[in-house]
Amino acid sequence: MKTIQAIKHLSIRAYLAEQGLHPTKDNPRYGLYLSPLREEHMPSFKVDYERNLWYDFGLGEGGSIIDLVMRLKRCDFAHAVRLLRNRERVPIAAPRSLSPLSTVPALRILSDTPLRHSALLDYLRRRGIVPEVACTYCREIRYTINGRKYFAIGFPNDAGGWELRSECFKGSASPKQITTIDNCTDTVIAFEGFMDFLSCLSTKHPDQLRIDVIVLNSVVNLPKALPFLARHSTIHAFFDNDNAGRKATAELIRLCPRSEVVDQSCFYSGHKDVNDYLIAH
Repeated sequence: MKTIQAIKHLSIRAYLAEQGLHPTKDNPRYGLYLSPLREEHMPSFKVDYERNLWYDFGLGEGGSIIDLVMRLKRCDFAHAVRLLRNRERVPIAAPRSLSPLSTVPALRILSDTPLRHSALLDYLRRRGIVPEVACTYCREIRYTINGRKYFAIGFPNDAGGWELRSECFKGSASPKQITTIDNCTDTVIAFEGFMDFLSCLSTKHPDQLRIDVIVLNSVVNLPKALPFLARHSTIHAFFDNDNAGRKATAELIRLCPRSEVVDQSCFYSGHKDVNDYLIAH
C-alpha cells in the first residue's frame, strides 16, 4: 500500500493528462493550464513539474496532488487518498535537486471602491444585469497577480474574501467562502454564483431579498452552507443545469431532510444557468 508521502509524489502533470487536461504553455520546469477548478479564458493554473505542486492564481490556492483531487472530486482527504491509492497508471514525479521553496505570488487586493468603471458596467449590461442592482451588492476591486495590476467586479463573501469577475477573468481572492443575506425568514434562495443572484434581481424578482439568500460561490462550498440552509423550512435551489448542479441539488435534498428543497432549474431549462437564460431572453 502506498504511503501518504508516496502518493504525494504521483505526478500531477500525468494525472491531469489522464483527465484530458494539458498545458497551454509548457516548458521543462512548469506548465500553465486553464484552471480545472473554475471557468477562465486565460491560463492561471500553474503546475511546478520540479516540485510536483500546483497553484491556482485565481483562487489563491494550491498544494499537492491530494489537495488537487480533493478540489476536483469535492471529497475529503481520506477519500482522495483512497482514489489515488487505487490508481496504478499515474507515474511518480521525477526527483530533482531543488532550491529552497520560494513563496508563490498570490492574488493581492489593493483596494475596493464603489463600482463605477465603464468597462465593468458595460460588461454587466452585456450579461443582462442592471448596473444599479450590481452596485448595491458589488464593489470595484483593484488587485495584482505577479506584480501586474488588474481591476474587476468584486462580490464579498462572509469571510472577507471576494469573488472577482471581468470580461477576461473569473476567480477569487482568499479566503473562499459562502455569502449569506440573513433576513430571519423560514425560506431561503440558494445560488451557485453571484451572477445568477444578480440576474434574478435584474428580472422580475426584486422582492427576493425580503427572504434569506445564500450564494455558494462554487458548489464545492455546499458543506459550508449546510448549517445556514438546514435551519430553513423551504430552500429554493437555483443551481446550474449541469452534472455538478444536479449533484448539488441531490445532495441538498439528502442532507436537509427536514427542509422542502424546491429545484427551480426547470424555469431555465435548456440554459446552463440563470444568467444564460437572462441573456437569451
